[in-house]
Amino acid sequence: MEPDALLQRLTTAVQRRFGAAAAVADLKALSGGASAETCSFDVIVGAQSRPLIMQRMAGAQQFEASLDRALQAAVQKTAYDSKVPVAEVAFVLDDTDGLGNGYAMQRIEGETLGPRILKGAEFATARSVMTQQCGKILACIHNVDMATLPPLPRRTGADSLKAMESIYRKCGVDLPVFELALQWLSDHVPTLPVETLVHGDFRLGNLIVGPEGIRAVLDWEMAHIGDPMEDFGWLSVPSWRYGQLANDVGGFGRMVDAFAAYKIANGKAINTDSLKFWQILGTLKWGLVCLFFAFQHINGDVRSVERASIGRRTSETELDLLVLMREA
Repeated sequence: MEPDALLQRLTTAVQRRFGAAAAVADLKALSGGASAETCSFDVIVGAQSRPLIMQRMAGAQQFEASLDRALQAAVQKTAYDSKVPVAEVAFVLDDTDGLGNGYAMQRIEGETLGPRILKGAEFATARSVMTQQCGKILACIHNVDMATLPPLPRRTGADSLKAMESIYRKCGVDLPVFELALQWLSDHVPTLPVETLVHGDFRLGNLIVGPEGIRAVLDWEMAHIGDPMEDFGWLSVPSWRYGQLANDVGGFGRMVDAFAAYKIANGKAINTDSLKFWQILGTLKWGLVCLFFAFQHINGDVRSVERASIGRRTSETELDLLVLMREA
Protein backbone atom coordinates (compact mmCIF):
# COMPACT_ATOMS: atom_id res chain seq x y z
CA MET A 1 0.00 0.00 0.00
CA GLU A 2 1.28 3.46 -0.89
CA PRO A 3 2.32 5.59 2.12
CA ASP A 4 -0.33 8.26 1.51
CA ALA A 5 -3.11 5.69 1.27
CA LEU A 6 -1.85 3.95 4.40
CA LEU A 7 -1.81 7.21 6.33
CA GLN A 8 -5.31 8.12 5.20
CA ARG A 9 -6.83 4.75 6.10
CA LEU A 10 -4.94 4.52 9.37
CA THR A 11 -6.12 8.00 10.36
CA THR A 12 -9.72 6.97 9.71
CA ALA A 13 -9.20 3.78 11.73
CA VAL A 14 -7.70 5.74 14.63
CA GLN A 15 -10.52 8.28 14.61
CA ARG A 16 -13.05 5.43 14.84
CA ARG A 17 -11.39 4.31 18.09
CA PHE A 18 -10.13 7.53 19.67
CA GLY A 19 -12.52 10.19 18.41
CA ALA A 20 -12.78 12.56 15.46
CA ALA A 21 -10.10 14.84 16.86
CA ALA A 22 -7.46 12.08 16.88
CA ALA A 23 -4.56 12.35 14.47
CA VAL A 24 -1.73 10.08 13.31
CA ALA A 25 1.83 11.40 13.52
CA ASP A 26 5.32 10.09 12.70
CA LEU A 27 4.14 7.07 10.70
CA LYS A 28 7.15 4.90 9.81
CA ALA A 29 7.57 1.52 8.14
CA LEU A 30 9.87 -0.73 10.16
CA SER A 31 12.23 -3.43 8.98
CA GLY A 32 12.12 -6.95 10.34
CA GLY A 33 9.11 -9.15 10.94
CA ALA A 34 9.30 -11.80 8.23
CA SER A 35 5.61 -12.73 8.38
CA ALA A 36 4.19 -9.29 9.10
CA GLU A 37 4.36 -5.75 7.79
CA THR A 38 5.13 -3.51 10.74
CA CYS A 39 4.86 0.24 11.20
CA SER A 40 5.11 2.63 14.13
CA PHE A 41 3.07 5.77 14.69
CA ASP A 42 1.79 8.08 17.39
CA VAL A 43 -1.88 8.75 18.10
CA ILE A 44 -2.34 12.40 19.04
CA VAL A 45 -5.45 13.44 20.96
CA GLY A 46 -5.19 16.99 22.25
CA ALA A 47 -2.01 17.24 24.31
CA GLN A 48 -1.76 13.47 24.72
CA SER A 49 0.46 11.27 22.54
CA ARG A 50 0.15 7.49 22.52
CA PRO A 51 3.02 5.54 20.83
CA LEU A 52 1.78 2.46 18.96
CA ILE A 53 2.96 -0.33 16.67
CA MET A 54 0.76 -1.91 13.99
CA GLN A 55 1.34 -5.33 12.46
CA ARG A 56 -0.43 -6.60 9.35
CA MET A 57 -0.08 -9.96 7.63
CA ALA A 58 2.54 -9.94 4.86
CA GLY A 59 2.20 -12.06 1.73
CA ALA A 60 -0.61 -14.17 0.38
CA GLN A 61 0.89 -17.36 1.83
CA GLN A 62 2.20 -18.15 5.29
CA PHE A 63 4.79 -20.78 6.22
CA GLU A 64 2.39 -22.66 8.44
CA ALA A 65 -1.01 -22.07 9.93
CA SER A 66 -0.65 -18.96 12.06
CA LEU A 67 -3.32 -17.30 14.15
CA ASP A 68 -5.65 -14.78 12.62
CA ARG A 69 -4.51 -11.36 13.86
CA ALA A 70 -7.70 -10.86 15.86
CA LEU A 71 -7.11 -14.20 17.61
CA GLN A 72 -3.45 -13.33 18.10
CA ALA A 73 -4.49 -10.06 19.70
CA ALA A 74 -6.87 -11.94 22.02
CA VAL A 75 -4.05 -14.26 23.14
CA GLN A 76 -1.74 -11.30 23.66
CA LYS A 77 -4.41 -9.55 25.74
CA THR A 78 -4.82 -12.65 27.93
CA ALA A 79 -1.04 -12.85 28.36
CA TYR A 80 -0.97 -9.16 29.33
CA ASP A 81 -3.74 -9.72 31.88
CA SER A 82 -1.76 -12.70 33.22
CA LYS A 83 1.27 -10.46 33.92
CA VAL A 84 3.40 -11.76 31.06
CA PRO A 85 5.65 -8.88 29.91
CA VAL A 86 3.93 -8.05 26.63
CA ALA A 87 2.64 -4.96 24.84
CA GLU A 88 -0.93 -3.93 25.63
CA VAL A 89 -3.29 -4.30 22.65
CA ALA A 90 -4.79 -0.96 21.53
CA PHE A 91 -7.21 -2.06 18.80
CA VAL A 92 -7.83 -4.76 16.19
CA LEU A 93 -8.38 -3.91 12.54
CA ASP A 94 -11.61 -4.96 10.84
CA ASP A 95 -12.97 -4.95 7.30
CA THR A 96 -14.19 -1.37 7.63
CA ASP A 97 -10.62 -0.14 8.08
CA GLY A 98 -9.46 -1.46 4.70
CA LEU A 99 -6.01 -2.23 6.11
CA GLY A 100 -6.11 -6.00 6.05
CA ASN A 101 -5.57 -8.49 8.84
CA GLY A 102 -3.78 -6.81 11.74
CA TYR A 103 -3.85 -4.96 15.04
CA ALA A 104 -2.16 -2.15 16.93
CA MET A 105 -0.44 -2.34 20.28
CA GLN A 106 1.60 -0.29 22.71
CA ARG A 107 5.05 0.62 21.40
CA ILE A 108 7.78 -0.48 23.80
CA GLU A 109 11.22 0.92 23.12
CA GLY A 110 14.25 -1.35 23.11
CA GLU A 111 16.48 -3.55 20.99
CA THR A 112 15.38 -6.74 19.22
CA LEU A 113 18.35 -7.55 16.97
CA GLY A 114 20.22 -10.53 18.38
CA PRO A 115 23.78 -9.59 17.35
CA ARG A 116 23.45 -6.14 18.90
CA ILE A 117 22.10 -7.59 22.14
CA LEU A 118 24.90 -10.17 22.33
CA LYS A 119 27.73 -7.75 21.48
CA GLY A 120 26.69 -4.29 22.68
CA ALA A 121 28.43 -3.02 25.80
CA GLU A 122 25.20 -1.30 26.83
CA PHE A 123 23.54 -4.72 27.16
CA ALA A 124 26.15 -6.28 29.45
CA THR A 125 23.85 -6.12 32.48
CA ALA A 126 20.94 -7.41 30.42
CA ARG A 127 22.93 -10.43 29.27
CA SER A 128 23.74 -11.31 32.87
CA VAL A 129 20.05 -11.61 33.81
CA MET A 130 18.27 -12.64 30.61
CA THR A 131 18.65 -16.39 31.13
CA GLN A 132 16.85 -16.24 34.45
CA GLN A 133 14.30 -13.84 32.98
CA CYS A 134 13.57 -16.25 30.13
CA GLY A 135 12.93 -19.04 32.63
CA LYS A 136 10.58 -16.86 34.67
CA ILE A 137 8.74 -15.52 31.63
CA LEU A 138 8.21 -18.99 30.19
CA ALA A 139 6.91 -20.14 33.57
CA CYS A 140 4.42 -17.26 33.48
CA ILE A 141 3.33 -18.11 29.91
CA HIS A 142 2.96 -21.81 30.70
CA ASN A 143 0.95 -21.01 33.82
CA VAL A 144 -1.67 -18.94 31.99
CA ASP A 145 -5.09 -20.32 32.88
CA MET A 146 -6.18 -22.05 29.66
CA ALA A 147 -9.81 -21.40 30.55
CA THR A 148 -9.16 -17.68 29.99
CA LEU A 149 -7.75 -18.21 26.47
CA PRO A 150 -9.67 -18.05 23.20
CA PRO A 151 -9.94 -21.35 21.28
CA LEU A 152 -6.42 -22.28 20.13
CA PRO A 153 -5.03 -25.13 18.04
CA ARG A 154 -3.53 -28.09 19.88
CA ARG A 155 -0.22 -29.43 18.57
CA THR A 156 1.69 -32.46 19.82
CA GLY A 157 5.19 -33.37 18.76
CA ALA A 158 3.72 -35.82 16.26
CA ASP A 159 1.46 -33.09 14.84
CA SER A 160 4.37 -30.69 14.40
CA LEU A 161 6.57 -33.33 12.79
CA LYS A 162 3.82 -34.25 10.34
CA ALA A 163 3.38 -30.57 9.40
CA MET A 164 7.12 -30.07 8.84
CA GLU A 165 7.39 -33.17 6.68
CA SER A 166 4.42 -32.02 4.59
CA ILE A 167 6.02 -28.60 4.05
CA TYR A 168 9.33 -30.24 3.11
CA ARG A 169 7.72 -32.55 0.55
CA LYS A 170 5.86 -29.63 -1.04
CA CYS A 171 9.15 -27.76 -1.53
CA GLY A 172 10.14 -30.33 -4.16
CA VAL A 173 13.77 -30.42 -3.04
CA ASP A 174 15.98 -33.36 -2.07
CA LEU A 175 18.14 -32.56 0.96
CA PRO A 176 19.71 -35.68 2.55
CA VAL A 177 20.32 -33.98 5.90
CA PHE A 178 16.66 -32.98 6.15
CA GLU A 179 15.67 -36.56 5.28
CA LEU A 180 17.94 -37.85 8.05
CA ALA A 181 16.48 -35.36 10.54
CA LEU A 182 12.93 -36.39 9.65
CA GLN A 183 13.83 -40.02 10.31
CA TRP A 184 15.53 -39.19 13.64
CA LEU A 185 12.51 -37.19 14.73
CA SER A 186 10.13 -39.96 13.72
CA ASP A 187 12.10 -42.34 15.94
CA HIS A 188 12.01 -39.98 18.93
CA VAL A 189 8.49 -38.50 19.04
CA PRO A 190 7.82 -37.63 22.70
CA THR A 191 4.73 -38.32 24.71
CA LEU A 192 2.84 -35.28 25.94
CA PRO A 193 3.02 -35.31 29.76
CA VAL A 194 1.35 -31.94 30.23
CA GLU A 195 -0.33 -29.31 28.07
CA THR A 196 0.04 -25.56 28.49
CA LEU A 197 -0.14 -22.38 26.48
CA VAL A 198 2.92 -22.39 24.20
CA HIS A 199 4.21 -19.13 22.73
CA GLY A 200 5.58 -20.95 19.69
CA ASP A 201 8.20 -18.36 18.66
CA PHE A 202 9.99 -17.53 21.92
CA ARG A 203 13.54 -16.60 20.93
CA LEU A 204 16.10 -13.84 20.64
CA GLY A 205 14.66 -11.55 17.99
CA ASN A 206 11.18 -11.67 19.51
CA LEU A 207 12.30 -10.17 22.80
CA ILE A 208 12.48 -6.42 23.35
CA VAL A 209 15.58 -5.81 25.44
CA GLY A 210 16.78 -2.74 27.32
CA PRO A 211 20.01 -2.23 29.28
CA GLU A 212 18.30 -3.73 32.33
CA GLY A 213 16.97 -6.86 30.57
CA ILE A 214 13.87 -8.16 28.79
CA ARG A 215 11.04 -5.65 28.53
CA ALA A 216 8.50 -7.52 26.41
CA VAL A 217 7.78 -10.66 24.38
CA LEU A 218 6.73 -10.13 20.77
CA ASP A 219 4.96 -12.10 18.01
CA TRP A 220 2.24 -14.36 19.38
CA GLU A 221 1.01 -15.59 15.99
CA MET A 222 2.20 -19.16 16.60
CA ALA A 223 0.62 -19.52 20.06
CA HIS A 224 -1.08 -22.86 20.66
CA ILE A 225 -1.71 -25.54 23.27
CA GLY A 226 1.05 -28.10 23.51
CA ASP A 227 4.26 -29.29 25.16
CA PRO A 228 5.87 -26.44 27.18
CA MET A 229 9.30 -27.88 26.32
CA GLU A 230 8.69 -26.73 22.73
CA ASP A 231 9.39 -23.13 23.80
CA PHE A 232 12.70 -24.14 25.39
CA GLY A 233 13.69 -26.12 22.32
CA TRP A 234 12.97 -23.20 19.98
CA LEU A 235 14.80 -20.76 22.27
CA SER A 236 17.92 -22.93 22.02
CA VAL A 237 17.97 -23.48 18.23
CA PRO A 238 21.58 -22.74 17.14
CA SER A 239 20.53 -20.04 14.65
CA TRP A 240 19.25 -17.91 17.55
CA ARG A 241 22.67 -18.03 19.25
CA TYR A 242 24.26 -15.82 16.56
CA GLY A 243 27.62 -17.55 16.71
CA GLN A 244 27.74 -17.92 20.50
CA LEU A 245 27.11 -21.66 20.22
CA ALA A 246 28.40 -22.62 23.68
CA ASN A 247 25.55 -20.62 25.23
CA ASP A 248 22.56 -22.75 24.35
CA VAL A 249 20.02 -20.17 25.54
CA GLY A 250 20.01 -17.54 22.81
CA GLY A 251 23.78 -17.14 22.82
CA PHE A 252 23.69 -15.47 26.25
CA GLY A 253 23.15 -18.23 28.81
CA ARG A 254 22.90 -21.90 29.73
CA MET A 255 19.78 -24.01 29.69
CA VAL A 256 20.43 -25.42 33.16
CA ASP A 257 20.09 -21.91 34.59
CA ALA A 258 16.90 -21.22 32.62
CA PHE A 259 15.42 -24.47 33.92
CA ALA A 260 16.35 -23.54 37.49
CA ALA A 261 14.63 -20.14 37.21
CA TYR A 262 11.61 -21.78 35.58
CA LYS A 263 11.27 -24.33 38.39
CA ILE A 264 11.45 -21.63 41.06
CA ALA A 265 8.86 -19.45 39.30
CA ASN A 266 6.61 -22.36 38.32
CA GLY A 267 6.74 -24.15 41.62
CA LYS A 268 6.60 -27.50 39.80
CA ALA A 269 9.04 -30.13 38.62
CA ILE A 270 9.97 -29.77 34.95
CA ASN A 271 10.23 -32.70 32.55
CA THR A 272 13.09 -32.01 30.14
CA ASP A 273 13.01 -35.36 28.30
CA SER A 274 11.63 -33.87 25.06
CA LEU A 275 14.10 -30.97 24.84
CA LYS A 276 16.37 -32.59 22.21
CA PHE A 277 13.38 -33.49 20.04
CA TRP A 278 12.18 -29.88 20.05
CA GLN A 279 15.69 -28.52 19.43
CA ILE A 280 16.10 -30.71 16.34
CA LEU A 281 12.56 -30.12 15.12
CA GLY A 282 13.03 -26.39 15.66
CA THR A 283 16.28 -26.39 13.68
CA LEU A 284 14.60 -28.30 10.85
CA LYS A 285 11.68 -25.88 10.97
CA TRP A 286 13.99 -22.88 10.62
CA GLY A 287 15.68 -24.56 7.67
CA LEU A 288 12.29 -24.98 6.03
CA VAL A 289 11.38 -21.38 6.79
CA CYS A 290 14.55 -20.35 4.96
CA LEU A 291 13.48 -22.38 1.93
CA PHE A 292 9.95 -21.00 2.09
CA PHE A 293 11.14 -17.38 2.15
CA ALA A 294 13.42 -18.03 -0.81
CA PHE A 295 10.52 -19.43 -2.81
CA GLN A 296 8.31 -16.48 -1.81
CA HIS A 297 10.89 -14.13 -3.29
CA ILE A 298 11.51 -16.23 -6.40
CA ASN A 299 7.80 -16.77 -7.08
CA GLY A 300 7.00 -13.08 -6.59
CA ASP A 301 4.61 -13.52 -3.65
CA VAL A 302 6.83 -11.25 -1.53
CA ARG A 303 9.70 -9.74 -3.49
CA SER A 304 12.26 -9.05 -0.78
CA VAL A 305 16.05 -9.00 -0.61
CA GLU A 306 15.68 -9.90 3.08
CA ARG A 307 13.77 -13.09 2.25
CA ALA A 308 16.16 -14.00 -0.55
CA SER A 309 19.14 -13.65 1.80
CA ILE A 310 17.40 -15.71 4.51
CA GLY A 311 16.85 -18.42 1.92
CA ARG A 312 20.61 -18.79 1.53
CA ARG A 313 20.90 -19.81 5.20
CA THR A 314 19.33 -23.22 4.61
CA SER A 315 22.80 -24.80 4.47
CA GLU A 316 23.60 -23.45 7.96
CA THR A 317 20.68 -25.40 9.40
CA GLU A 318 21.92 -28.59 7.74
CA LEU A 319 25.21 -28.33 9.63
CA ASP A 320 23.35 -27.53 12.87
CA LEU A 321 21.14 -30.58 12.41
CA LEU A 322 24.14 -32.88 11.96
CA VAL A 323 25.76 -31.54 15.14
CA LEU A 324 22.55 -31.87 17.19
CA MET A 325 21.86 -35.41 16.01
CA ARG A 326 25.45 -36.41 16.75
CA GLU A 327 25.05 -35.07 20.31
CA ALA A 328 21.70 -36.82 20.86
